[in-house]
This record gives sequence, structure tokens and C-alpha cells, in this order.
Amino acid sequence: MKWSQDADQAIKKVPFFVRKRVKKKVEAFAAQKGKTSVELSDVNELKKKFLSKGGMEKDIKGYEVSTCFGGAGCPNTANSGTQLAKEIEKIIEKENIRSFLKENVKGDLKFHHEFRVTLSDCPNACSRPQIVDIGIIGSVLPGVSDEPCTLCNACVDVCDENAITLDEENVKPVIGSHQCLMCAKCIKVCPTGTIGEKEKGFRVMLGGRLGRHPRLAMEVAGLHTHDQVLSIVQKALKFYKENSENGQRFSHILSSVEQILT
Repeated sequence: MKWSQDADQAIKKVPFFVRKRVKKKVEAFAAQKGKTSVELSDVNELKKKFLSKGGMEKDIKGYEVSTCFGGAGCPNTANSGTQLAKEIEKIIEKENIRSFLKENVKGDLKFHHEFRVTLSDCPNACSRPQIVDIGIIGSVLPGVSDEPCTLCNACVDVCDENAITLDEENVKPVIGSHQCLMCAKCIKVCPTGTIGEKEKGFRVMLGGRLGRHPRLAMEVAGLHTHDQVLSIVQKALKFYKENSENGQRFSHILSSVEQILT
């Protein structure tokens, strides 16, 4: 559906974490009126309904699982989280987070009450996993194989973290583990296969938030398998439901990742 310029500018003022959902809502609202384009008046009319008492609550699902655009063919994809996202959503659905929020939140439910999980297919983290309740980043740990290196410098040139140097005496690349973000770019450009996939998995971060007192999520050490990520998600939800009172956000009751893992 087409959007007028002023309507498009207005929707950009909506917080990014609910913008996509609100945009769909506005388009459906305009379509119900038989329109084929969205005008500023449509945005303002729906905004007024949302801000009225109880106007937002019927659209609150209780949680949100979002992904980046990696599944659409992004060349930066390291490890796709598309299937993982579907399984995480099934886990959260079973926990009936909306009912839990209704019992614990005073007053109407709002979007900021929702439990959020965000997945990104590479360390570029376009979906901003560092500022949600659970953030997941697809990653690949590179390793040096026995294949002869030609010292072509392709891996050095492609690495934005300067994590790779060439050992000309032993004719091989050296990967700095502290600098490497596991983006897999060096693996993709290596013409000889000298640098290859050592381990594939996901980085997991817990307890990020925006708002008046923002905090970046805390990372769970290590590279985690598909099943390990699902286990962490289940433990995080259990901790959240057992400890959150009066609508407290996950990030406000979590002081360390060890609370989840033990």
C-alpha cells in the first residue's frame, strides 16, 4: 500500500521495536475504509484510538520474536536463525506470557511490557539484539586448516576487526580470538580453504533494554548450539515468570547471566 510523504514521516516517529507492527495496523485500518493509500489522517486517527484507555491492549500479544533481513538473502549472513526463531516462538507461546502480564501489570498492557527476543544472522546485528530481553547472533568461529596458504592477504583485507595477521615464516594466517567477532567473512573470501569453519553456533545475550535507564545485554560466554539456545530461552522465561512482580521487565530483575544458567 502506498503512503503519503507526511504519513511516512509520521510512522517513522513510532519506536522502532513496534514500528513494523503499527505500520501493518495502519494499512489494515486504511483498507477497512476502502482506501488504497495511507494518509496522515489515517495515522492520526489510529494513534488517537491507541492512546485512549485500553486502546492498545487488544493488540498486545505479550511477546515479540523478531529477526533481521538475513533470511532474505543478505550476503553478510553467518548463521541463519530463521528456524530457531520459529522454535523460540513456539516455546514462548506455551508459556502464555500475555496472561502472566495481565495478572502482574497494574492497569492496561502496553507494548513496552512485552517480552522481546531478537535474532540477527551476523555480528552486524541489524535487528539490535543487544537491547532486548534475549538477543541472539548467528556466528561462525573460523579456524586454520592444513591447506597451504598463498599469503594472498584477502582475509586480512576483509576483516574489519584487524583480527587476522599473516605469519610469513610459517606461511599461514593467525586469527586473534579476542578481536574476532565470528562473522565468517574471512572464510568466504579465502581462495584456498586455509581458513575454514571451526565451529558454528549462536552468541546469546540477556537483559538488554532501552528507556530511561538503558543497559546493553549481558553475554552468555561461549558459542551455543541450536538446542543450547532453546534451553537458555526456556530457563530465562522460567526465571522471568518466577521473579517478575508488578510488570517488572526481565532486565530489571536480572543482575547476572549466572542466575539463568545455575
